Amino acid sequence: MRTITKIEPTIPAIKARKKVAAYARVSVESERLNHSLSAQISYYNNLIQKNPNWQFAGVYADSGISGTSTNKREEFKRMIADCEKGKIDIILTKSIQRFARNTVDLLKTVRHLKNLGIEVRFEKENISSLSGDGELMLSILASFAQEESRSISENVKWATRKRFAQGLNNGKFNIYGYRWEDEQLVIVPEEAVIVKRILSELS
Repeated sequence: MRTITKIEPTIPAIKARKKVAAYARVSVESERLNHSLSAQISYYNNLIQKNPNWQFAGVYADSGISGTSTNKREEFKRMIADCEKGKIDIILTKSIQRFARNTVDLLKTVRHLKNLGIEVRFEKENISSLSGDGELMLSILASFAQEESRSISENVKWATRKRFAQGLNNGKFNIYGYRWEDEQLVIVPEEAVIVKRILSELS
């Protein structure tokens, strides 16, 4: 008697794609730096979406925000929240300085993400947070970045004090009651009347 063997069709296992996001940041508001931020966003959009093994999970970008603390970086905080919700597997970022200049914040965040099984890749330094020596390298390099940030801050403060001492303006900020003509502040008469009225009410 013949034996009939039924051959079931095999369904090839489809490897799940990694959910990949990117984080970008510029620290000072200006047209040039906003263009830089747009360039970073465009770069990561293209990089992630052209990789067939990756699923685009978004680009999170903070503009005009210092990297010394994560407290005021709303997009950064939103990204971490999405990581906790399981929406992200890998985070790409340009460098340690873009991600954080505060060593404590950096290591705390990286360890938290590591516990969630999430990798952070720092392109400039070619470091993966999940590699064997990743945390050690991040700790060393972040310390250098933090010291550089402190040094820049001190230099900016010194330059500001120096300009004030010399009677020079420290940037062309809009001041109600005045307008800029070249490098000089000129009184706007119609606005000056309102300023004087406000001061008289306060005195």
